[in-house]
Amino acid sequence: MSLALQQAGYETAITQLWAGQADAAHDMGHLRRVWANAQAIAASEPGADLEVLLAAAYFHDAVNLPKNAPNRAAASQLSADWAREYLSGTDFPAKKLDAVAHTIAAHSFSAGITPETLEAQILQDADRLEALGAIGMARMFAVTGQMGGALFDAEDPLATARPLDDKAFALDHLEVKLFPVAAAMQTETGRRMAAERADFMRGFRDQLLTEIG
Repeated sequence: MSLALQQAGYETAITQLWAGQADAAHDMGHLRRVWANAQAIAASEPGADLEVLLAAAYFHDAVNLPKNAPNRAAASQLSADWAREYLSGTDFPAKKLDAVAHTIAAHSFSAGITPETLEAQILQDADRLEALGAIGMARMFAVTGQMGGALFDAEDPLATARPLDDKAFALDHLEVKLFPVAAAMQTETGRRMAAERADFMRGFRDQLLTEIG
């Protein structure tokens, strides 16, 4: 089966799985962008299995737990388990199921699983690119709003005299997580793309600070 037909089937499966859910940071657009990022990175990484990457890109957030859920770190493994079960019922090659499961399980920041395959490295970078740049900033503010946090601390936006707290202030998330993510990409192409997006985020923060005085 062609990748295009597989992609269409995966979109249908995720649409059915996520029916009734609403998450601005994790929707079909997110999955499509992760797949696009993965393809862009794979183009510079000879030997990557696109069939594994496609399945992993579309199912990496199959089980999407809230950011503040106590079992949030288990989400990627739960998604890997779901993907394995779903793909086992299709004509997806059985010999590639382990590769898909590991690629999904290792993509998560909170899971702390080392990506041991090229596909896992690529997906981790592809997903983390979504946390950077303009789309990353949009998702950051959307998630903080969902969790009841503020855009920034009006008295000390850069946390010069207080501890960083990205649960309370969206802007703190740049230093707490996003800039470290940009500096820890797995692939050369991922590092280049992340650096460009991190520069944008610094520029956005500078403009924000100018506007708020």
